[in-house]
Amino acid sequence: MGFINKIREGLLKTKKSISTQLGNVFAAFSGAEDDFYDELEETLIIADLGAKTAACAVETLRETARREGYRSSEELKAELSKILAGLLDIGDGSLKLGTKPSVILVVGVNGVGKTTTIGKLALRYASEGKKVLLCAGDTFRAAASEQLSVWANRAGADIVRREEGADPASVIFDGINAGKARGADVIICDTAGRLHNKSNLMNELNKISRVIDRELPGADRETLLVLDATTGQNGLIQAKQFKETADVTGIVLTKLDGTARGGIVYAIASELGVPVKLVGVGEKPEDLIEFDGQDFSEAILE
Repeated sequence: MGFINKIREGLLKTKKSISTQLGNVFAAFSGAEDDFYDELEETLIIADLGAKTAACAVETLRETARREGYRSSEELKAELSKILAGLLDIGDGSLKLGTKPSVILVVGVNGVGKTTTIGKLALRYASEGKKVLLCAGDTFRAAASEQLSVWANRAGADIVRREEGADPASVIFDGINAGKARGADVIICDTAGRLHNKSNLMNELNKISRVIDRELPGADRETLLVLDATTGQNGLIQAKQFKETADVTGIVLTKLDGTARGGIVYAIASELGVPVKLVGVGEKPEDLIEFDGQDFSEAILE
């Protein structure tokens, strides 16, 4: 099943929550611009684009419609789809893992699906014939390394772990050196589910980044921030804090199939300037899929 079909299925709750309202807004368009644009902006805010992003999208639509002389709701709807897709066009959304080894550092607060995301990535790369090593850098939560070990077994991947309470940066150090010695193609590092307002844990994340830079200079590295789509604007707050501390290269948005707040994708991309690279639209490993902004926007508005 292609991205567009998976996204259509995964966005059922989001589409159900806004399709009727959005359809009514466009159907009622009769040239009364102020009422139309006000209602459209309100509907986009309800979809969790956020006030800033929704206002920007609607103002761009208003200006374009006047400039191009759009007179029909079909023209406006098509233009809105382009505008929304443009918000997501902020660079290459693919994972850059061309060196051997490459590193994926996975960050985010507890409960967003970090461990599951790591497991699904391990299964994907292992199925492609790559040698994968997992590094259990979350030493603060008792079950974290156990859960990661289960995923390592499923994927046939190596894992480096230490006792609970061990220094996370030292575990990452051991994992990187083990990965180099064993010829790993991809090293995927877990980190503690650090709260975005805990400065000591954020400092630990900086320490881990320095270890990776020192031990693997020049290696491709992705720092993926995992966010739970069901948290809506709270996820955006988390993302802003993590971006200030870590060199986040991409967002993984999980549980997109379980929320009516799919519009948060636009707020994340436009306000942070960080691409959404992967989205989770189900429980199966294959339900973690590469993100396509244009298809996503078409699915929202179709």
